[in-house]
Amino acid sequence: MAAAKVETFSEIEDAFVKYIQDIVYCTMITVDKKGRPRARVLLPIWETVDGKPVGWLAAYKTPVKVAHLANNPHTTYSYWNPRQNAVFIDSVSTWVDDPETKQYAWELYSKGSPAGVGYNPRNFWRQGPTDPKYHVLRIEPWRVQVLRGSDLSSRIWTDEAQR
Repeated sequence: MAAAKVETFSEIEDAFVKYIQDIVYCTMITVDKKGRPRARVLLPIWETVDGKPVGWLAAYKTPVKVAHLANNPHTTYSYWNPRQNAVFIDSVSTWVDDPETKQYAWELYSKGSPAGVGYNPRNFWRQGPTDPKYHVLRIEPWRVQVLRGSDLSSRIWTDEAQR
């Protein structure tokens, strides 16, 4: 079945949020210098800013993640559940270091964004958003696909400005 392309993210936003709320954890994929993918399971949070999705990922700066993103910031985040509902997010992920943005992401995690997705980040970073081991990635999607498992219908939004 061919995927339907949509003009605006708002056309798939409800399904995007619903599936992420249901699935919560996703697989993040980065690529090394030789073009080999690496996957890990993480929990990003999401919001819509100026009609586009923006993600935030509280993370440790592991040597592999740092090296991969320094070489190639293009990432994919994949959500899936046994009902075959899925969300695929192709994006650019960059580290943010300013205290205001790190505090902002901390608050989104604490309250849940979207609702029901998040956690108390203090469970991992005891010193709060100033903890030296607390780092944040900003996720800027350029392509989002939502796939409904019941009939395998798929809709795709792309941000033409980032392609």
